Amino acid sequence: GGTWELFRYPGIRSDSDMFTLGYNFRPWTDTKMLADGPSIRKYIEETAEQHQVVDKIHFGLKVLSEEWSSESNRWTVTAQNEETGEEETFTAGFVLNCTGYYNYDAGHTPKIPGITRFGGDVIHPQHWPENYDYSGKRVVVIGSGATAVTLVPAMADNASHVTMLQRSPSYVASVPEQDLISKNLRRVLPEMVVYRMARARNVLLQRSVFQLSIRKPKAIRRLLLAAARKQLGPDFDMKHFQPHYNPWEERLCAVPKGDLFRVLREGKASVVTDHIASVTKTGIKLKSGELLPADIIVTATGLDLQMFGGASIRVDGKEPSISDTMMYKGLMLENIPNMAFVFGYTNASWTLKAD
Repeated sequence: GGTWELFRYPGIRSDSDMFTLGYNFRPWTDTKMLADGPSIRKYIEETAEQHQVVDKIHFGLKVLSEEWSSESNRWTVTAQNEETGEEETFTAGFVLNCTGYYNYDAGHTPKIPGITRFGGDVIHPQHWPENYDYSGKRVVVIGSGATAVTLVPAMADNASHVTMLQRSPSYVASVPEQDLISKNLRRVLPEMVVYRMARARNVLLQRSVFQLSIRKPKAIRRLLLAAARKQLGPDFDMKHFQPHYNPWEERLCAVPKGDLFRVLREGKASVVTDHIASVTKTGIKLKSGELLPADIIVTATGLDLQMFGGASIRVDGKEPSISDTMMYKGLMLENIPNMAFVFGYTNASWTLKAD
């Protein structure tokens, strides 16, 4: 289940390297640095089977509420069977929430003027239609984050043309598709040794790049833009990759072997930096007056943030205000006893902090 079951849009992949995103106790044996969604799902399922986790899971239950009683020193967790609608309760002395941070039912879709007038399909990547055929179609992808930079090159080879429409640019960096060092070391060293070496190497690289970005933002900005310019060619308008913020003030987007840059260079895709005035029946009218023709609009506009999988939390009958609550080490919350939740890093692989 989880993220790698829900998201099935074209090109779905990790945006962190798998040697740090993977479990520290089970090696990632593929040579791909950024893995595709089905491969990650398979890795998770195999790990769960291997460690008998599957046997301990109650499937098909949606948690509705978690209530703490100081009188009994127990949590009562109420869940609903999604097939029958019946409710079940569980009690525990301690509750650990591993529910992520976004709403699985719906993604974030801002109000776009005139979107209901559009004559084609409007799709949010979180709920991509199965076997959807976009071949020969003109596609506009709204957004400039990790999902958008994944979708554009994945769709560009089959679509008539793909346009990435962004309000403002993001930093985009090309990363190697494979870890050739690990690939060669596997010939002479045990798998776990190679994995731990790759994990340590990539953690050090992540920390170094982040710290340099904070201490020397202008130098890192120059390096990122120079690398992008080299891949895009001398005639490309670099304003589309020049954010108005410093590197790592927002998450940097990684693209394997510069696949986004490739489709832009080849003319299969393009980038437009502008604001939407309104959507028409045949496309998107921009505030600059330009009209982007489209058969399909993809709203890669982000996630709808949600804590505890949408379950209500009560302590002795009262619902605490989470936003006014002090958090301890990103793990526990003030005045909510015997409860923790897993929240990963935002500037490194999520799993590292979960570990």
